[in-house]
Amino acid sequence: MHRLLATATAAALLSSASATRAAESVAIDGSSTVFPVTEAVAEEFQKAKGGDVRVTVGISGTGGGFKKFCRGETDVSNASRPILKEEIEACKQTGISFVELPIAYDALTVAVSPRNEILECIKVSELKTIWAPDAQGKVTSWNQVNPVWPDQPLKLYGAGSDSGTFDYFTEAVVGKAKASRGDYTASEDDNVIVQGVSGDPNSLGYMPYAYVAENEGSLKILSVDDGSGNCVAPSEATVQDGTYQPLSRPLFIYVSTKGM
Repeated sequence: MHRLLATATAAALLSSASATRAAESVAIDGSSTVFPVTEAVAEEFQKAKGGDVRVTVGISGTGGGFKKFCRGETDVSNASRPILKEEIEACKQTGISFVELPIAYDALTVAVSPRNEILECIKVSELKTIWAPDAQGKVTSWNQVNPVWPDQPLKLYGAGSDSGTFDYFTEAVVGKAKASRGDYTASEDDNVIVQGVSGDPNSLGYMPYAYVAENEGSLKILSVDDGSGNCVAPSEATVQDGTYQPLSRPLFIYVSTKGM
């Protein structure tokens, strides 16, 4: 969303970050949600610099990225949530100061297999029933969530615990960040989640909207009940007008000021 603004902002940041290392390199890591933006910018930036600046972009999740960033191992940290107080303190202890820049908004998306013919819209309360910590080992079939759903095994895919997507989803759905059942297929790489959901007819998972848009036809996007019976589908329009709630979220890039 707002990709041109995000790209222009990120390109300017890479120009600044490239000055932080004598070896003319920029190290980026963190959120897989922000990865497509910085990866695209990195490619264009390196072309513009004629190969004089090398940019590496990794995916270790928002939390994992901040750990590297605050140790001084990276110049830029991609994040799908704001930096936490304890992460700010970790950066202070190592002398890392930074600039925070919101670059875009994302529609965190709930999806099922295209072979799922039952589900079109899901309530936040149903998502909570599925993902709450006390559901672990207990809520294992679709009809345990809603009796009109089939008596079939429920296979879950979602973000790993180092992911900002995990933090945001659990807080928005369960009510507390990092509060989640643990018996699901977890990954900081959203492509793994996409592949799992698309290949399993009894699957349900959550992931950033960009990964759903790139895999149109392989996934079935669910609308989310806004609490009043209205089913709202994730899209650029519903994020911008504020109707896709509570799964709309801002995305960030953090840039170290060291050497700037």
